[in-house]
Amino acid sequence: TELQKNKHDKKNKSEWEPKRSRRGHTVTCAFSAYEKLMSMRNDVLATVRDIEQLVQHGRATHSCPYYSTRLAIPAAQVVVLPYQSLLHAATRKSSGIKLKDQIIIIDEAHNLIDTITTLHSAEVNGAQVEISACIYCICYRSRLKAKNLMYIKQILFVLEGLVRTLGGKVGLNPVAQSTQSGTELLTINDFLFRAQIDNINLFKVQRYFEKSMISRKLSGFVEKYEGSGVTTHSGFINKENRRTDGLGRFLQTLQSKPAAPPEQQGAVEDRNTMASPMMLVESFLFSLTNSNKDGRVVMEKQACLAQSSVKFLMLNPAVHFAQIVKECRAIIIAGGTMQPVTDFKQQLLLSAGVSEERIAEFSCGHVIPPENILPVVLCVGPSGQELEFTFQTRETPQMMEETGRVLSNLCNVVPGGVVCFFPSYEYERRILAHWETIGVLQRLSAKKKVFREPKKASQVEQVLSEYTKCIQRSCSTGGGQSGALLFSVVGGKMSEGINFSDDLGRCIVVVGMPYPNIKSPELQEKMAYLNKHMPHLDGRSPGKALVENLCMKAVNQSIGRAIRHRGDYACIVLCDRRYSRGSTLQKLPEWIRTSTHTHSSFGPAFASIRRFFLEKRQTQHI
Repeated sequence: TELQKNKHDKKNKSEWEPKRSRRGHTVTCAFSAYEKLMSMRNDVLATVRDIEQLVQHGRATHSCPYYSTRLAIPAAQVVVLPYQSLLHAATRKSSGIKLKDQIIIIDEAHNLIDTITTLHSAEVNGAQVEISACIYCICYRSRLKAKNLMYIKQILFVLEGLVRTLGGKVGLNPVAQSTQSGTELLTINDFLFRAQIDNINLFKVQRYFEKSMISRKLSGFVEKYEGSGVTTHSGFINKENRRTDGLGRFLQTLQSKPAAPPEQQGAVEDRNTMASPMMLVESFLFSLTNSNKDGRVVMEKQACLAQSSVKFLMLNPAVHFAQIVKECRAIIIAGGTMQPVTDFKQQLLLSAGVSEERIAEFSCGHVIPPENILPVVLCVGPSGQELEFTFQTRETPQMMEETGRVLSNLCNVVPGGVVCFFPSYEYERRILAHWETIGVLQRLSAKKKVFREPKKASQVEQVLSEYTKCIQRSCSTGGGQSGALLFSVVGGKMSEGINFSDDLGRCIVVVGMPYPNIKSPELQEKMAYLNKHMPHLDGRSPGKALVENLCMKAVNQSIGRAIRHRGDYACIVLCDRRYSRGSTLQKLPEWIRTSTHTHSSFGPAFASIRRFFLEKRQTQHI
């Protein structure tokens, strides 16, 4: 009967009621006039402008800078765009980017593999699935055509399967549903059978998502319902309306949920939210159309259904990069800290079908003279304690106190700013708490003002501003403090994209080696995939090489925050004996590796650092 429902049901109207005109008043953007867009398009092609200048020009000419630049793409000779617009096929298509016979230059490509993997992975939690399963029928069920209703019911059937796999029931408040905690990894086919949705043609569902754009249509409704709650009517007993009862209660709990504790507010603020949960569901369903061997599905069940999640993990980024390789004429992958490059060759280029003879490597030195950098591998601390920050030894009082002695000595001879990177936020918290107890922080504060990387991304600029002012003030006026000491984390907010030039970063200290969590199910699955599909080089498994490469890429990014121009100089201290291994040193950038000195005792290392800054100070006076 629903398939036979006429969508043109007419309401009874009084005879005297005037008829509505078919041509009502339409609301259009005042900046979208075609003539103005074409005029600005010509201006964009005539003069090179950055984003801010394009916005100013658009305001002055009363035309949209975004659509004007999109119109200029076919005639442009050079197009600058972010990673996402290039590496994601759907975004590339919607933006009008055509790669046929083009030359592509990918700058800052050190995280290229991670970017492709992240773009084509997807995660959705129980609360988002439950909202998506209800909200469309609330808004549009009575307006759907028979064919649309068929696809909507298929989508709802898939969403019900997702809820069941997470241990929940459809139609109930996801916050109130308890589930058994645990993590499970499945292949795509196994997950489809587990969710009992193997009979659904996801490719047709994908085309329906793209054609109907239902995710965009729903983008405004979630904010509306979260702001005012959902009023349900108990008079209806059909399945769809029973489902909205649980949704209404859940959204009402969102309005009255307690504030997050202070230590978690930064994480909540920084979390990337999306207006429509259906967009997340759409991305996840698209991910399930990948080849069975190229990805895994990770089910993480928490205490309640709302916190449980199902995630698609992309294991083979070369599948999506191969489309770019096939279309373009040439690809230049560039960056300042690209080492180690074996990952790019094996996981992207060779796996994408590029032959070995087509790959050319070029590496050059830094613009600074060799005497302007002093990389030091510190194997032993001032009291003779061996520095090896393994998971078993790094939290011992002896190791923490020895690290404090190393920093105290460095702060005595290093002018300006010292940036110290720890392997994780948790270790930073524990070691600073221990230093505060035994008085190490007080001694460090007497020599340099101490700053910490903020928890909120919005506070980074403020901390950097205060850090900069402190160093500039100490360098110009002198006094008791000789600069500032900034504690940060490898892979954190200040390890990429921050410029610690000149006095802001005269010494970069890396404490330990920031290996990823080897017990992570995602990392273990990635290692198993590489061990199965990638060649073993020099007798080492690709999985083990991945762990070491992830560690050293993060280290290279952190130490690259210093030395930002030709006249700059800095000292780099790697506090861990394991950095002295030949295989580890080979993963440092060549311009750093050729000047690196390994010291098995603290005395000679400290003397070389002191002599380095003394010579620089004398050179500046001359």
